[in-house]
Amino acid sequence: MPLLPKAAVIHPCRPADLEQLMALWLPSTIAAHPFVKESYWRESETLVRENYLPRAHSWAYWHAGEIVGFISVLDQRFIGALFVERAFHGHGVAQVLMAHVQQRYPQLSLEVYQQNLRACAFYHKQGFQVTQRLFNEETQAYTLIMNWASTV
Repeated sequence: MPLLPKAAVIHPCRPADLEQLMALWLPSTIAAHPFVKESYWRESETLVRENYLPRAHSWAYWHAGEIVGFISVLDQRFIGALFVERAFHGHGVAQVLMAHVQQRYPQLSLEVYQQNLRACAFYHKQGFQVTQRLFNEETQAYTLIMNWASTV
């Protein structure tokens, strides 16, 4: 069980962090979405590496010199990624990353697979509300659009 510092070590991601982000993203996304064919995620890897992550504002949670979690926001509003190393699940890393972006943006939205029950429950706990349910033709699975707005 990893020991995390009481004060989170969160830094904005730099281009030099891309390989660590990708090394976390691919296995994490495959594990979080067993209902989607693994080939879909492998085929998406280039798009994520070359288009998505470079355009996003991303922050990483660092522990012992390694990125153990990250969150990415596109277009000043859309959370496109929130991933945490499996060994660090349940230790508050995702919650700290989410709080970090909630302090920076007055409104946030995201899309999550309905079958990803752990993520859906987490987002509800963070104050997100379901506003739409969509069917993803590519993955043949339902997604939920969830929104959050600051009350301050």
